Amino acid sequence: MTDLSALARRALEMAGEKNLSLVTAESCTAGKLAALLSEAPGAAERLHGSFVTYTKANKTRALGVPASLLQEKGAVCRDVAAAMAQGALSHSPADIAVSVTGVAGPDPDEDGNPVGHVCIAVARSGLAPRQFEYHYGNQGRDVVQAKAMEDALKLLIATLEAS
Repeated sequence: MTDLSALARRALEMAGEKNLSLVTAESCTAGKLAALLSEAPGAAERLHGSFVTYTKANKTRALGVPASLLQEKGAVCRDVAAAMAQGALSHSPADIAVSVTGVAGPDPDEDGNPVGHVCIAVARSGLAPRQFEYHYGNQGRDVVQAKAMEDALKLLIATLEAS
């Protein structure tokens, strides 16, 4: 497995080089992505924090994800990931947001999404969010969360490289 700490360090280093700041919006990773980023050098200057929105109600309340979207498509879809990232941008001073929503397990979610189904989005002010969908399979909660964080960090780095 990839060294998550090294990816977090690279993301913060690149954010520093570009003079950009970050925020996360997390569901199935429950703040672990922000905690990982917070350990990297430069976090105090570049990481604004995280929105941990584990429930649909909190996704709507804290991030402004439309309740109708959650009702229609469920919490695990690319559109919800994008809405979470955009909501994190609009509710923070950050330049770039990365969001993660999915099912880490041990059971499928209330909408019938299987364990290992994860959607990630990266949003930057003034640009359309980039949305991605993954199916990691039921490999256990820790593995699903680690894979989601790895992919989120890689997408964040790719966005920073393109900035």
